Amino acid sequence: MPAQFQPYTRRQTMIARDFEVYRYRSTYLNEVALHHHDFYEIYLLLRGQVSYTVENHLYKMRPGDLMLVSPLELHQARIMTDAEPYERIVLWVARAYLESLSSPRTSLTRCFDTTVPGHTNLLRLPGAASAEMRRRLERLSELHLQNEYGNDLLAAGCLVELLVELNRAAADRRGQFNADCSTDQVVDAVVSYINEHYNEPLTLDLLAEKFFISKYHLLRKFDAQVGTTVHRYILQKRLLIAKQLLAGGVAPSEACGYCGFGDYANFYRAFRSEYGATPRQYAQSVQNVQKNA
Repeated sequence: MPAQFQPYTRRQTMIARDFEVYRYRSTYLNEVALHHHDFYEIYLLLRGQVSYTVENHLYKMRPGDLMLVSPLELHQARIMTDAEPYERIVLWVARAYLESLSSPRTSLTRCFDTTVPGHTNLLRLPGAASAEMRRRLERLSELHLQNEYGNDLLAAGCLVELLVELNRAAADRRGQFNADCSTDQVVDAVVSYINEHYNEPLTLDLLAEKFFISKYHLLRKFDAQVGTTVHRYILQKRLLIAKQLLAGGVAPSEACGYCGFGDYANFYRAFRSEYGATPRQYAQSVQNVQKNA
């Protein structure tokens, strides 16, 4: 069966409550800015020259590589050229759904767990294993697109098999891709500091002084490694934490204070600009989903 490609969308929210899978083919550059979302993402590069940023790690990918991204990680695909078509398969799995598929003996979220020693977002498999993983993703995509009797159950079974194999491969291959992952010692330290002190006042001047580097060099290094400015990263990290707090039932005014925003007006504007909803609207939407689950 010939490959079926779907129209590309910049949407970064899920419509389905379980999973969504897309196969894209682009003949032009359509980069998405550094972002995060509330679900797990599995990204398979089929064709093209791509580097992938996850937090402060920059991975140089090859066709056949898999990128595993957890809900709390800021990330971005950075396309190098539009000289050839850019093809990929993207699988999104809702957090609650993936956890429901796990068992007491088998956690299907383990391959995304950044606290596991030797964790890496990049998964590069040997030829035969890579081809099998691609086949599984393509089969899942076919089942997802065809509205035939029983395809929902077949797709769920296919998804479980895929995730079991991904977790086995991640456990076997963990930590073997340092040659394709670049980091910067200063940027690593700055990112770690931001992640630990996001609820405190943070400025470029403060960070430059703390890590004994000029503002110019910090900006240059940070943008090259992370793909955005220091200010933008701090803002997105604070908003990411705020979303988690709101989803957990924390009041918007309290979430604002916990995340280091100077005042509620700034928090309100930033949240609405980033997510297209006010903090209170987002919290209400989460509550509605939980009630109807």
